[in-house]
Amino acid sequence: MTDQTLIILGASGDLTARLLLPGLGALLATGQVPGLTLIGAARDDWDSSRWRQRVAESFGDGVATDVVERARYLPTDVTSADDLRRVLDAAEGPAAIFFALPPAVTARACDALTELDLPEGTRLVLEKPFGIDGDAASALNRVLARLVPEERIHRVDHFLGKSTVLNILGLRFANRIFEPVLDAGHIASVDIVFDEALALEGRAGYYDHAGALADMIQSHLLQILALLAMEAPTTLEAAEFRDRKADVLRSTRPFSDDPAACSRRARYTAGELDGRKLPGYAEEPGVEASRGTETLAELVVTVDNWRWAGVPFRLRSGKAIGSSRKEAVITFKRPPRIPDGLYGCDQPDRLRIGFGPDRLALDFNINGPGDPFELDPVSLEAAFGPGDLPPYGEVLRGVFDNDPTLSVRGDTAEQCWRIVEPVVAAWRAGDVPLLEYPAGSSGPEDSLLT
Repeated sequence: MTDQTLIILGASGDLTARLLLPGLGALLATGQVPGLTLIGAARDDWDSSRWRQRVAESFGDGVATDVVERARYLPTDVTSADDLRRVLDAAEGPAAIFFALPPAVTARACDALTELDLPEGTRLVLEKPFGIDGDAASALNRVLARLVPEERIHRVDHFLGKSTVLNILGLRFANRIFEPVLDAGHIASVDIVFDEALALEGRAGYYDHAGALADMIQSHLLQILALLAMEAPTTLEAAEFRDRKADVLRSTRPFSDDPAACSRRARYTAGELDGRKLPGYAEEPGVEASRGTETLAELVVTVDNWRWAGVPFRLRSGKAIGSSRKEAVITFKRPPRIPDGLYGCDQPDRLRIGFGPDRLALDFNINGPGDPFELDPVSLEAAFGPGDLPPYGEVLRGVFDNDPTLSVRGDTAEQCWRIVEPVVAAWRAGDVPLLEYPAGSSGPEDSLLT
């Protein structure tokens, strides 16, 4: 592998310190990407010494000390073509530009790059959400197409770097006991839930403009849906794998023409979580309460194709939830008839895929240890392999290897916005009320989940 440069635009931000640099450090610790040059760029008036300190703290002791020592920081207006030219001139070898920026700033930075002749081999790495709506995503795709070929554009969804999420593919396509029954004939519903205890945590500048629907459902959870519902690819090479994901998302739409019937939105009020007293979201510093940003979103969609037609896929994500829940649950239809004389079969069979902890469980009913005619629920569980890299490390490995398999293709990004746009429009029009739930609770009582 030749020497490469990673340019991080937005190097002083929270994303860089919390996720991107630790992921990079884990990747470098495996001995991959030798000769990497790391350049940080942002508006903040830092110098290279302060940048190296941040990099070293994120990497940990003894990790890629040569990369730390060579790391450079350039104060930069990321929307200025002249400033971006200066940053690119400092690169050694092919450069990957990581836009660790809010969507609107990313779009302006890409516009500025059109004034430059990008060096051969330049790759562009963009964070979610991709654009702020469907029109913005389409416009940004057109700009990116002027800069580099599609195979060198990496629209990052770090959920696709989670080993547990990728294990969905092995679970489905390497086990004959599951794949033949994953269809509308056998499945009653699919729930994809990512409820977390984290509240706003000082991210109002980004989150108050995004909300739970754009931050989690439009991006991450629809990608998980695509893996759960896709047809078996012939190979996991990028083109084939991404085609099958795109097929699913093109078939996906809200479950009802009435957004009030198939979506919910809510935000947390003051409460207590893990022994901490939390203010209501509307009282959090930096939040504009009148904007009505939701911290919990639910959306029911259908994958309107031969395999899944009529099966509700219920997507939900919420912040400041006391009973943290991160899993996909595939609920099977009940048996058409249970023989007279057997009783106690109250729970349907379920296949659970946990995203934290990373576990697989199969819930079903068997004859109990006492009365042989009474059925008792049991659960078989197994742990998923943790993988050798954290999600951002896995994503960055794909960038440096010029492998777009784990990145989101341009048409797919637009499809994700198309799916949620009827709901977004109804929410903005006030057709779906903004519910409330106390921080530390399980969410609003009026939930679409069973």
